[in-house]
Amino acid sequence: MNKILIKNAKIVNEGVIFEGDVLIENDLIVEISESISAKSSDYVIIDAEGNYLMPGAIDDQVHFREPGLTHKGDIESESRAAVAGGITSFIEQPNTVPNAVTQEILEEKYQIAAEKSYANYSFMMGATNDNLEEVLKTNPKNVAGIKIFLGSSTGNMLVDNEATLEKIFSSTPMLIAVHCEDEGTIKRNLEKYKEEYGEDIPVTAHHLIRSEEACYISSSKAVALAKKTGARLHIFHLSTAKEMELFTNKIPLEQKKITAEVCVHHLWFTNDDYETKGNLIKWNPAVKTANDRKVLWEALLDDRIDVIATDHAPHTLEEKQQSYLNAPSGGPLVQHAVVAMFEAFHQGKISVEKIVEKMCHNPAKIFKIEKRGFIKEGYYADLVIVNAGLPWSVKKENILAKCGWSPFMGFTFKSRVTHTIVNGKLVYAAFKVKEIKAGKRLLFDR
Repeated sequence: MNKILIKNAKIVNEGVIFEGDVLIENDLIVEISESISAKSSDYVIIDAEGNYLMPGAIDDQVHFREPGLTHKGDIESESRAAVAGGITSFIEQPNTVPNAVTQEILEEKYQIAAEKSYANYSFMMGATNDNLEEVLKTNPKNVAGIKIFLGSSTGNMLVDNEATLEKIFSSTPMLIAVHCEDEGTIKRNLEKYKEEYGEDIPVTAHHLIRSEEACYISSSKAVALAKKTGARLHIFHLSTAKEMELFTNKIPLEQKKITAEVCVHHLWFTNDDYETKGNLIKWNPAVKTANDRKVLWEALLDDRIDVIATDHAPHTLEEKQQSYLNAPSGGPLVQHAVVAMFEAFHQGKISVEKIVEKMCHNPAKIFKIEKRGFIKEGYYADLVIVNAGLPWSVKKENILAKCGWSPFMGFTFKSRVTHTIVNGKLVYAAFKVKEIKAGKRLLFDR
């Protein structure tokens, strides 16, 4: 039997921080109490005094690149980076090669993860203009949801047929997650900048090409369609102040049919950072203005935005060092997301309780994930210990993402993840990932 006893932790759960102990046996939390004694000598005892114990973060949007793009990252490498960063469960997107747009291809990804993943996993089914029949075969009990790209971040996965879109929204009972950017607006903006700069458009124009208007047109259409059809809609990676008017905090999360996500990079960077970071912070949707960032923070804290995620999407440094038009969008974030939010805690922007709500509890609620996302007796032991006073700098040698770089390169975080437990197994300790692939397929209460 696998037994771990965590002592003297500052346990963060459901809006409260209290000091206590947590006992783990096999893959479950079996007891939470002010003081627990080890009943025999075969317990692994972790003294967490002075440190926060939180549920493992659940990242509802990652791109781990397998199959087909594994020179950038793969399930093994990126899930290692995730557990080192305190993320114990991830939901991966369908724009791998081939795209996960049939049940067979989708299941193949689950089989790869079953052998390779350090973290718990789920994969989204991708929708296209012509695969509705396949989409409707998706099992809601063991697949996170349906993903629709309403902007061409991803080659041939753009769904731009309005009749098809309405059919998907009206006929699937599952959560539909969307990437919202209006293709026509982006194309017109791009042509305008090509006329001015030719092929040498500066990266500083990225947020003007993939503009506020492009985001708002698309997300407002998606919200209107969800209201019309009654679909369960979750909008990924919001990036603009204007879009915040589309979301409400007037009802509890459990009753919302339309939910919203913000990503770490849109809370951290602004368009001013393009000058120094260049294509390393080229994402779709683009990092926008300081005012957009300010309003995203406000919406996150007042619960119009429900979840913080990463949209972890690695590319090689060589790919990123190409010209603006040729450099792909996306970057690696799973290893640094939790500590980036703790940095915001140190700056007085957010409480630790709110970080846990947005990164652990709410993803579990939104996707109805079985027995994860909380520190509760009978729940899976997915747990993370964070030392909020242990500074460390991001360097090439401590980056675990396969691409070997980070937009945080050179930054010194004030907090560090010290232990990560997945399904009751200690997978990360002493700043090393152990060779224990403890991840399980996420299941859903629906």
